[in-house]
Amino acid sequence: MKYNRILLKLSGEAIGGKDGVGLDENVMATYAKQIAGVVNQGVQVVIVIGGGNIFRGLSGTSRGFDRVRGDQMGMLATVINSIGLSLSLRNAGLKAEVFTSTPMRPMAKYYMRDEVDEYLKSGGVALIAGGTGNPFFTTDSAAALRACELRCDALMKGTKVDGVYDADPVKHPEAKRYDTLSFDKAIADNLKVMDQTAFTLCKENDMPIIVFNMNDEGMLGKVVEGGGRCTVLSNK
Repeated sequence: MKYNRILLKLSGEAIGGKDGVGLDENVMATYAKQIAGVVNQGVQVVIVIGGGNIFRGLSGTSRGFDRVRGDQMGMLATVINSIGLSLSLRNAGLKAEVFTSTPMRPMAKYYMRDEVDEYLKSGGVALIAGGTGNPFFTTDSAAALRACELRCDALMKGTKVDGVYDADPVKHPEAKRYDTLSFDKAIADNLKVMDQTAFTLCKENDMPIIVFNMNDEGMLGKVVEGGGRCTVLSNK
């Protein structure tokens, strides 16, 4: 395997299925099968999921929500998603535990880096929910933070597209897909793969980001081996 410890970033909309809302049990089961495939080959997996299928704090401000409280609601949404996916992972025969950035027992364990590190070494999948625990930070930033803290080999962003394009490939069929991309270019071109905070954190800590289509069954395994159709963002 090229990557022995990865952080897998998933959007809330992805596990919401076709409509991108709620939790789609079939989608979660499919994702769990892919994750089990790499874990059973010895890859250590950390997962961070967004909460957009339930609530987005930033969009809530346009409807009168206080930004801080709205972001806290979004953090709780990520906990619901993480618990849901953890059950699918357990159904797939894996050990899976949810850790949260703020104390939330008995629903989940409080995140402590060293404890999660040991859990990963024991073969368990760690789902880290609640974002960074602070408002004004996205789950992209939380994923970048946890990937660096836990010394992952790469941050893998599972999306609905097969990489990063220079324009929206749905609206612009002629859009160019990148096989590799530097952080500097991604930041300069304001590419909407992850937010600027996440890009900067990964750039400063030399943490590669790999963008691939999680809905292409088996692609996670190919990407972990160093192949597959994807875009690799790095300092190179």
